[in-house]
Amino acid sequence: MVAPEIGLAMTKNGNPASDSIILDEYVRAIQRTDRLSQKDLRPVLMGLFGEVGSIMAPAKKAHREKDAYQGYQDAVEEEFGDALWYFSALATRLNHNLSDLFSHAVSADHYQKIVAAGTLPTGPIVHISSPKLSENIDEALLELGQAGAELLSLRNDSSDATKLLQKFAAAYLNALSVANANFSRVLKRNLAKVSGRFLKPDPTSLPDFDSDFDPDERLPEKFEIVIKQRPNGQSCLLWNGVFIGDPLTDNIHDTDDYRFHDVFHFAHAAILHWSPTFRALIKHKRKSDKRIDEAQDGGRAIVVEEGLTAWLYSRSKALKYFEGQDSVSLDLLKTISEFVRGYEVESCPLNLWENAILQGYEVFREVRKHNGGIVVGDRVTRTIGFRPLPVTK
Repeated sequence: MVAPEIGLAMTKNGNPASDSIILDEYVRAIQRTDRLSQKDLRPVLMGLFGEVGSIMAPAKKAHREKDAYQGYQDAVEEEFGDALWYFSALATRLNHNLSDLFSHAVSADHYQKIVAAGTLPTGPIVHISSPKLSENIDEALLELGQAGAELLSLRNDSSDATKLLQKFAAAYLNALSVANANFSRVLKRNLAKVSGRFLKPDPTSLPDFDSDFDPDERLPEKFEIVIKQRPNGQSCLLWNGVFIGDPLTDNIHDTDDYRFHDVFHFAHAAILHWSPTFRALIKHKRKSDKRIDEAQDGGRAIVVEEGLTAWLYSRSKALKYFEGQDSVSLDLLKTISEFVRGYEVESCPLNLWENAILQGYEVFREVRKHNGGIVVGDRVTRTIGFRPLPVTK
């Protein structure tokens, strides 16, 4: 087994290897995403213990199913990243340096020190610490679980904090290596994930999937969709005075107003700049690029968006359609990112997804209340709004 570089690899003059990430820089960066209490360790400890358990599930599944579990690498690296976020938060609260904890771990006798040629002109030498360990995943995961459980006893004034943190760091690196995970990628993916979830994105950095296409192949920058309910209970849509799509019913025995679910596609279009369903409705597919037309605007992409919308709607019922909420759970957002993996919208940060969900459901609740209305989308400001239909006499 080739052990992953642990991210502590440095050139002789102190510069990092080109594909590594400095742990202190990671810690500084994620501190902006830490919204938990700085005085109460319990949320951090419980979060860390939960993430350790989450590491075990995909790792064991991959070990049991071998190549049949195709999502192993991504799932394992994501869970290792989440665990590291909590471990870093815990170390910070206990005034311990994450780099020191991992440096202590790799100073043990069962690590061999490797000198490699660097890629930076200013630093020709890279030092890599590689574990000389067996590939027994059961032992590695059990050791990590035990180390995580022992941390639950920590308090702010615990005298044995250093020892327990060092033990967890060693167990973490051991499990990371046995799981054949790339530590540098774990850190970078986690930083991108938590930044996208908790930090407001720079509007200039957000993707716009239509900028290279003619106007008739773009999602409209501003749009108004009229939603009317017919006497037979069907919902129908009008864009620029023209009916689009087919009239919809709830398609369920117990009516739940899902006939108005196109609101969510409009929210996706306005806020995420993505909606293969809306493109199909208004016939604005990007047909000038066959690859984009098939992969991003085709039937499979539409099924993904429809499936995601239906799944989230079923979850939203227990949450009163997100009424009175100003956030979306990370678990829901993580599942959404799995839904859209491989499609262009996966480049949208989780914060933007949260915004699309909350705005979309706010408008949906209004449409539901009025049995119709006018949905106003603005891709420039990434907003979606509602106006009631004019009263007819």
